[in-house]
Amino acid sequence: MEMIPNHLKPGDRIGIVAPSAPVTAEVEEKFNSGIAYLHGLGFEVSLGRYVYSTSWGQGASPQEKAADINEMFADSSIQAILCAQGGENANACLPYLDYSLIQKTPKIFVGISDITVLLNALHQKTGLITFHGNDVIWGFGRKPKSYDREEWISRLSEGKIGLVRAFGERVTIRRGSATGKLMGGNLHCLLKLAGTPYFPRLEGTILFLEALSISLESCEAYFQQLDQMGVLKSLQGVVIGYIHGLQKDGGARSGMEDVLARVSEPYAFPILKVNDFGHNCANTVIPVGGRVHLDADAQTIEILSACVQ
Repeated sequence: MEMIPNHLKPGDRIGIVAPSAPVTAEVEEKFNSGIAYLHGLGFEVSLGRYVYSTSWGQGASPQEKAADINEMFADSSIQAILCAQGGENANACLPYLDYSLIQKTPKIFVGISDITVLLNALHQKTGLITFHGNDVIWGFGRKPKSYDREEWISRLSEGKIGLVRAFGERVTIRRGSATGKLMGGNLHCLLKLAGTPYFPRLEGTILFLEALSISLESCEAYFQQLDQMGVLKSLQGVVIGYIHGLQKDGGARSGMEDVLARVSEPYAFPILKVNDFGHNCANTVIPVGGRVHLDADAQTIEILSACVQ
């Protein structure tokens, strides 16, 4: 059963956590800029105890990272939780999260990149609809576009459903349309959950995927892995976002979508290439666990049901 968090209102307090990479001196200026941006949107901010911690070498310990998240869900003064940035090891904190507590106190939870593991694990374990969207440092800390602001407010404050606005060109890779639950995020990070209790149920879903730096050879390896896991044959459709490492020339296509089309040829589900989410680009806010309708012919993605209340 899906759990829908409350919407954000002006004056609400957002808790900041760092379950992947910590806030270090190298990114502190961007971090502070991101916090200022949130203040400018009318929100208050509280920092987790361990956002700056390097007690475990490359960040806080898994237990400390989980403690910050658990405390934010338990704190009645916090209305939403936003991650500082991605990294590589957010999956380490998954065994220490209090999923029973999270089920009792559903809140908006937002992140991108390595936070993919949390977005999907939280939904898998609790049914909470989570959100793939800008983080503090690399999203709001680097002069976000008006599109970023409008999508954040529209989805998380106003609770708007319907068509997701395009940013840049969309390309039909394989025709067709489908309806299903939307799951996914960063391709590499999603597969960190493979073989664990946190890997989401993907049967009948529409998968959305993005990547930072990736080769076409790695794309094929990951898609072959998903096929060998039985995932591809069970999907309703796929949306490929902006792939920074493969689109530095500014083109609308990355090549990843063509690799997917080849690997998934026996299954014939629709594939749409968009540039509305990913690394180093404008980002819409995607409800992980929300129901959507994908029409690759019309090049549209429509959110069908409320994701905040």
